[in-house]
Amino acid sequence: MFEWLAGNWWALWLTVFLVFAVVEMLTLDLFFIMLGGGALAGLLADFAGADLWLQIVAFCVVSLLMIGFVRPVALRHLRKGPADQRSNIERLIGESALVMEAVSASGGLVKIGGDVWSARTETGVLAPGQQAVVSAIDGATAVVAPQPGPLPG
Repeated sequence: MFEWLAGNWWALWLTVFLVFAVVEMLTLDLFFIMLGGGALAGLLADFAGADLWLQIVAFCVVSLLMIGFVRPVALRHLRKGPADQRSNIERLIGESALVMEAVSASGGLVKIGGDVWSARTETGVLAPGQQAVVSAIDGATAVVAPQPGPLPG
């Protein structure tokens, strides 16, 4: 097997690339995909007939260049947009919620938008049918507070 590998370094470079790609899919920090780019450079160097030491140099140089120059640009591009733009769970904070099942400090159910969430409150007990406001999201639980009523006037 080692004789075959010594004559087919491309298989090792392809395997290294695939491993880095899988790790990148798990981490999503654009670091391992840059190393994967270096592995592709090693693969191309092998196809060009370079010796193993030159393939390793190509891997190192391309990886470092991609981490130093491509990754920062890609991260800036991915984070482009208004700073106050909220996404996913953050978007629910401040939303109105309808109490479906009594909510206390130990639990309950509320409907936020069209979804039913487990909920808890830090202020007393909220009765079914009462309106509430989402003040935070803790894991898969909405932390709600009673909806402030109109000021007496």
